[in-house]
Amino acid sequence: MNIVILQTEYEVTLEILKKDGTTEVITVENDYDDIGIEFEEGLIDEAQSCRNKCIFCFIDQLPKGMRETVYFKDDDTRLSFLQGNYVTLTNMSDKEIDRLIKMRVSPINVSVQATNPELRCKMLNNRFAGKCYDIMKKFADNNIYMNCQIVLCPEINDGKELDRSISELAALFPNVNSVSIVPVGLTRYRDGLYPLKPFTKETSAQTIKQVETWQKKLYDKLGTRLIYLSDEFYLNAELPIPDAEVYEGFPQLENGVGLIASMAEEFDSAIKLVKNKKYDRNVTLVTGEAAASFITGLSERLMEKTDVKITVYAIKNNFFGGGVNVSGLVTGGDIIDQLKDKPIGDIMLIPHSMLRDEDGIFLDDLTVSDVEKALNVKIEPVINDGYEFIEKILGEELEF
Repeated sequence: MNIVILQTEYEVTLEILKKDGTTEVITVENDYDDIGIEFEEGLIDEAQSCRNKCIFCFIDQLPKGMRETVYFKDDDTRLSFLQGNYVTLTNMSDKEIDRLIKMRVSPINVSVQATNPELRCKMLNNRFAGKCYDIMKKFADNNIYMNCQIVLCPEINDGKELDRSISELAALFPNVNSVSIVPVGLTRYRDGLYPLKPFTKETSAQTIKQVETWQKKLYDKLGTRLIYLSDEFYLNAELPIPDAEVYEGFPQLENGVGLIASMAEEFDSAIKLVKNKKYDRNVTLVTGEAAASFITGLSERLMEKTDVKITVYAIKNNFFGGGVNVSGLVTGGDIIDQLKDKPIGDIMLIPHSMLRDEDGIFLDDLTVSDVEKALNVKIEPVINDGYEFIEKILGEELEF
């Protein structure tokens, strides 16, 4: 059954195409935004799957035996608009592009990788991938806004190729609203895949220097830095995270860009609201290896001001292996294995990013309840927010 919905200010007309080929028109008088129709799936039909075979694809590096939905590669422009997913634009026809422009769907999150057509075709293993920049120019010409992502691979799309990509994306400003650069993530499950190198301390520092040079140039010319590096580059290079103002409102926060700076800024404000009183709390914090020193630093500052005891545990990612060290990919099994013989406080706090959905499921299909039972402790997820971080540790809300 297909449904076409036409809406005026007070009236909604539904044209329903039934399975037998007949149509039925229903008119609903309604003064409200919600007309009471619910679809089984948010997209009404199935999400479009990815047609690429990217040399850096993280899903291709997953171990076997995980739940089926984890292996699905979506590449659907509707999910870009509705949920913030990044799309490659390789499975869009000219008709679909024109329809998107006509409907004013904006912003769109584009996974660019490189503006060099030949290089992009190589990286995505798709002969149509080289059309991306032309499509983006068409979007810009029709006032569609875009946020972009570059997955940076050493000796592939870095160096001079990164210079080219930044230059050509900046030429589409202001319709290209922001560009994030994230390092390629490599697990230990890469047998038979394209040989990629991880970022080292030295290559991370080189990339930071290159991008910061561009940021200064673009800020002088456009009034915005436009290009933002993910936190991993600074952590890998063992260099300070930039101040919050460098991220200009954090347009790429959900892509892992500026998470530490954002939380640090909020923490600095929130800790001023902490009361001088007895809390009598013993709290265990769990995090990935990458953010461990940052979380430890915040914890030490809070312990200096209160009687709260905080223990921070950095979990090594044995599940994925390789160079994976971010909190969002820590699994329940690794937490259990590494903390089962460790002293644990009255409550354990974990980053909310470790969980895949509202049901509290880790990537290895263990639930929060499973980990609670194994370690005999109450677990509470915490979002990336300096205020909530302190409130969950203290066990009470801050008063403004």
